Amino acid sequence: MSRAFLVVMDSVGAGGAPDADSFFNDGVPDTGANTLAHIAQACAEGRADDGRTGPLAMPNLDALGLGAAVRLASGDATPGLEASPKGLWGAATEASRGKDTPSGHWELAGVPVPWDWHFFPKADPAFPDDLVAEVCRLADVTGILGNRHASGTVVIEEEGARHIETGWPICYTSADSVFQIAAHEEHFGLDRLLALCEGLAPTLHAMKVGRVIARPFVGDPGNFERTPNRHDYAIDPPAPTLCDWVQQAGRRVQAVGKIGDIFSMRGIDEVRKGPDADLMEHLMSYIAEAPDGSLTFANFVEFDSIYGHRRDIAGYARALEWFDAQIPRMLASLRPDDFILFTADHGNDPSWTGTDHTRERVPVVGFGRGLREVGQVAFTDVAASVAMHLDVPAQGPGRSFL
Repeated sequence: MSRAFLVVMDSVGAGGAPDADSFFNDGVPDTGANTLAHIAQACAEGRADDGRTGPLAMPNLDALGLGAAVRLASGDATPGLEASPKGLWGAATEASRGKDTPSGHWELAGVPVPWDWHFFPKADPAFPDDLVAEVCRLADVTGILGNRHASGTVVIEEEGARHIETGWPICYTSADSVFQIAAHEEHFGLDRLLALCEGLAPTLHAMKVGRVIARPFVGDPGNFERTPNRHDYAIDPPAPTLCDWVQQAGRRVQAVGKIGDIFSMRGIDEVRKGPDADLMEHLMSYIAEAPDGSLTFANFVEFDSIYGHRRDIAGYARALEWFDAQIPRMLASLRPDDFILFTADHGNDPSWTGTDHTRERVPVVGFGRGLREVGQVAFTDVAASVAMHLDVPAQGPGRSFL
């Protein structure tokens, strides 16, 4: 029985979103943003030589059709990614009115977002008084720190010392529909932070805020470091997703990375988490061991969380080249009837203004279904195609491109 592996390279966009002009970074429209093309161009021009040199080297995904997918999505040049495709390749366009993690993943899993997310204003303070009061009640504190739009690493450096002194949680948001709480694992307590986020989540979800995110950190002032114990408390998907379809058919669903959080563990039997290097080994274990008929759904987040938001072109390029170097052992370990599909949930162009995600199409590149150009497809078509490969009934609006 066939197996499927759906691998999301978080934020590895391909440009060309037709509605990019209605999404913004620091007041500038995302028109023209292109994560992969702009990284490739920067590498070719010698502007990304920190820890690496030369053109962007992704020969394995490019051989499957990565460069061709970017050019299809946007028409932009992709120096270094110019191979003739030998796999399945195309580009997907998102319908949901968001460039955030839940919207992208849910739609890839067959369910577009049917509502408008709530976003907090870019003001100081950013949060309403009643919400601050609820945080204080749940945490048993008299105040909060932050209360603004901020970079997670920056706000920890700015507020961490006072957090240790007062015991007040650091609360912040971004251009995404999120409420994030950072707290020191030792001084505040990891279990206490997780309980706070879990207790607050129903209030935020009722407001249509997509996620409450626990952001634990350790260390001392001037040397704070976030830990891998992040946990997302996401609003439930509004309808059964690909994960549910597979589970309802009596098959197993394995999650790698933050997939379990994004889907609130709905339709998921098992999850393995950690930094991306560990996630790669978890994925390889599932490729070796996952049962017949199963779905393994993986997210590799560090492209986005470490390099995209920080606008680190060279770091992003290094991460892409590391990921691509893992592809040969993935493909060599697949069984004859397996299908593996690589895609993304949104963009985060590290050459762009601001620090937020960028509205882009995403590449769709696969192995196990022969040489197949699928053209321009919808995010929901990814779910329908994976379901068809697994011979599982699809319940969403997408159409299979297989």
